[in-house]
Amino acid sequence: MALGLRLPGFDRHPRGLAQLFSTELWERFSYYGMRALLVLYLTAPAIEGGLGFSTESAGRVYGNYTMAVYLLAIPGGFLADAVLGARRAVIWGGLMIMCGHFSLAVPTLASFYAGLVLIALGSGLFKPSISALVGALYSRDDERRDAGFSIFYMGINIGAFLAPLVTGFLAQSAWFKAWLSARGFDPAMSWHWGFAAAGIGMFVAMVSFGWRAKGIAVLAETTPQRSSRAGMQAAAICLGSAVLLVVLVISDLPGFTWLRAIFILAPAAGIAWFARSPDVDLRRVAAVLVFFVAAMVFWAVFEQAGVSVALFADQLTHNEIFGVAFPSSWYQALNPLFVIFLAPVMAALWLRLGARQPSAGVKFAIGLGFLAASFLLMVPAARLAAAGKVSPLWLVGLFLLQTVGELCVSPVGLSTMTRLAPVGWSGLMLGVWFLAGSWGSKLAGILGSRFSADDHGALVSFFLEQAVMLAVATIVMAALVPWLRRLIDERGESRAV
Repeated sequence: MALGLRLPGFDRHPRGLAQLFSTELWERFSYYGMRALLVLYLTAPAIEGGLGFSTESAGRVYGNYTMAVYLLAIPGGFLADAVLGARRAVIWGGLMIMCGHFSLAVPTLASFYAGLVLIALGSGLFKPSISALVGALYSRDDERRDAGFSIFYMGINIGAFLAPLVTGFLAQSAWFKAWLSARGFDPAMSWHWGFAAAGIGMFVAMVSFGWRAKGIAVLAETTPQRSSRAGMQAAAICLGSAVLLVVLVISDLPGFTWLRAIFILAPAAGIAWFARSPDVDLRRVAAVLVFFVAAMVFWAVFEQAGVSVALFADQLTHNEIFGVAFPSSWYQALNPLFVIFLAPVMAALWLRLGARQPSAGVKFAIGLGFLAASFLLMVPAARLAAAGKVSPLWLVGLFLLQTVGELCVSPVGLSTMTRLAPVGWSGLMLGVWFLAGSWGSKLAGILGSRFSADDHGALVSFFLEQAVMLAVATIVMAALVPWLRRLIDERGESRAV
């Protein structure tokens, strides 16, 4: 697969799709393989090879790292468009990601932080550019375009499914630790074998891309559109992104937590400003910002799969099936597995409903509702954990509900951003979508840092409070749907919102 072999379903698409599919599959393998281990490694005691961080500190590191991955996609995408070109951005970004994962494989604190920085910077270049290359394979009116992106999205989820199984086995399984010990290696260093496996996945991604990169017939379309102002614009965007990143990292420090108000005040001010405009295009931006807030709240809870949910799986769940133990990080494979099975079902449902399908706003409300149900499900699980470790089925139910919610928000949100964007603002609106994921990931770290496996009363409250928060968000989003329709009814697209 990695070297451009002929794959089923690709014969009707441009030749380059197979290479890009394989590249993205292995890049996502590297990202999700590392993410599945990150908080577990941070909180594991030093005697077990971890860094011994508190849950609060681990949540901050996780939140800042995942925030940076998405936030840096904004300047990274601009640099690809204006300076490097998408192909070179994928190459340079991929090499940085690969070096970052191999840096994590070195058991020192300095190499750990250097690895996170390299992966975040590389992802900023890689993430938007690989998608741009897929889009450049097709003309705007090519009927194969949506199907091509669907195949590409499947590659993402295959990589995300395989990653925790491989890296989790290397990092956590008793069998592999015993294998290391029998050969004279320190079994406590198994974490770094998992990180190295993520690096190997990224190496395979780069081999896959480089194998026939020059043969991908999109080079003309992805050549950077340099202008005399490109350098200044790139510098301004990079500086603005850096300042925002630093401000949000500083918000973790005592006395500066008030800076977190930016998460609500900035989009609220934008909604109020644009909603009052007589220009229908600007009112559509107000609608975009409503979806931004809803998406941010959604990702703030969904992305706790790598924080509070990962810790619950590791510390409070009976991780055995038919008497056979398995690594707690394997639960991270459930979400992409459910996506692979449910995405075609959801797509078929929307097609069957046709014009009767819910609007984007209603779909967002449904997605938030399913996410609320997933955390509400964990309330009785948290109560049962007071008497001992609980069944894995609780987490299976959580990930099933969350996946249904994701399929109502993620693809719908991306489509809605591009549809509501004023002419010439499509790139900016996609940047807004990335920013929603970035800020949501930061909030996931903040919320997840409150997780405590020792205080079961607090644990029940932890899940219940977030379920209630999401239930309120669901009601608010549903109530705003008529107003969202009025914001853009002059363009005759109220049904879509």
